[in-house]
Amino acid sequence: MVSRTTADAKGEVVVLLIGMRINRFRAVHLWLPVMLAMFRMLRELEQDPARGLRSRVMLTASPRTYYIVQYWESKEKLYAYATAPDAFHHKAWARLNRMERAGKLRGQVGIWHETYVVPEGSYEAIYGDMPAFGLAAAHGQIPLEKRGRYAKDRFSYRSQQVPVAEKTS
Repeated sequence: MVSRTTADAKGEVVVLLIGMRINRFRAVHLWLPVMLAMFRMLRELEQDPARGLRSRVMLTASPRTYYIVQYWESKEKLYAYATAPDAFHHKAWARLNRMERAGKLRGQVGIWHETYVVPEGSYEAIYGDMPAFGLAAAHGQIPLEKRGRYAKDRFSYRSQQVPVAEKTS
């Protein structure tokens, strides 16, 4: 393992944060299916890499809040999975919506997601004595020197170099 590395991401990066919050621990019959559905969707995505999930990290913010940081190939692939009638997400979302409309989830379990499409030049990463993790697990890991020792150098990296003639005009 190389001591200091960075992610080998090129172009824009698509990050989805998705999770749940247990609002009432005693409502296990309501929040456990939500949690299990999250795991089932991850399994489905891992078994079909063409859907576009590159990597994921499961985290907890508290004993109540669990979330997954997902790195996607593109926003188009993320949207395609989210709306695909054959994907488990479609079935899980429909069930959740039915329960919500019936008032069964109110106050029991919270769900959330945030999606970020980050253009090249607006992200950078550094890992010290770490195996591929996060963005590096999604896009590959390279020695730090290939992108620059300092954050400002890594932010200024471009996978498509601008021709010299265009820089001066």
